[in-house]
Amino acid sequence: MATATNPAEPATGTTTVAVIGAAGKMGQRVSNNLVKSDFRTLFSENSPQGQELLRGLGRDITEGTAAAAEADVVILAVPDVVLGTVSEALVPVMKPGAVLLTLDPAAAYAGLLARRDDIHNAVAHPCHPSVFLERTTKEEWADTFGGVAAPQEVVASFEGADEAAKSLAESVIRTMYAPVVDVHWVTVKQLAVLEPTLVETIACMVGALLTEALHETVHTVGVPEKAARAMLLGHTQVALANTLKGDNPFSDACLIAMDYGRESIVRDDWKKVFDDAELDSVITRMLRIKEIKR
Repeated sequence: MATATNPAEPATGTTTVAVIGAAGKMGQRVSNNLVKSDFRTLFSENSPQGQELLRGLGRDITEGTAAAAEADVVILAVPDVVLGTVSEALVPVMKPGAVLLTLDPAAAYAGLLARRDDIHNAVAHPCHPSVFLERTTKEEWADTFGGVAAPQEVVASFEGADEAAKSLAESVIRTMYAPVVDVHWVTVKQLAVLEPTLVETIACMVGALLTEALHETVHTVGVPEKAARAMLLGHTQVALANTLKGDNPFSDACLIAMDYGRESIVRDDWKKVFDDAELDSVITRMLRIKEIKR
């Protein structure tokens, strides 16, 4: 089993991290790990319901601009569609040399984030625990998302050549997504190709297609649900192991059925989703904007 490691030593004690949108799903997830660390963490949340939730967790609330002005790393754990507006309010008050860290690449790729020459921009997205992860405890099996018990990897981007700021960003990334096996550094564009194209446009879509296929098998064809679900879940593991790990070759009959499936379901031009224009198109739809800013 892969073991989570943390080679990037955090600057403890005096390092302050601000979580903006701390009551949201991702805000809570990253905060739950940060409060267990040596980082001084500030929590900001606009909604009254979210503020009440944070108080129930015993977390003090700091107004957004005040938190951003104090922090060495500002984490924007807010919906993608408001990242531009939120960054415009907070970036001007951030300390010189601080790191602005977002959790998805779309807004950074689209050029929506407010910029300052003396502020470092980083993006970090969790890979989630691998389907091939060797889990040994009930807690690891229960943690399908990551950030609780099951080790995961993270893909991140960092703009600029300041190694100290990058090391600080990695320390925060490893802490907020812990337990982390490794952090892989890529460009913002490469991260955008990974998320959404590879994992949302393709992998998540395939997962939804499997669910629809299960529904058809049970409710249209009439196969008992327990039998259909057992067959699908087991064969999904085999399919992934055979194709992504090369564990075993498919039979000749299976290959024929696979060709039929590709001819019947997959469009011949499907690889166009990796074109730059298609990436721009899907991100503008996701962010509800007219165009990508360069």
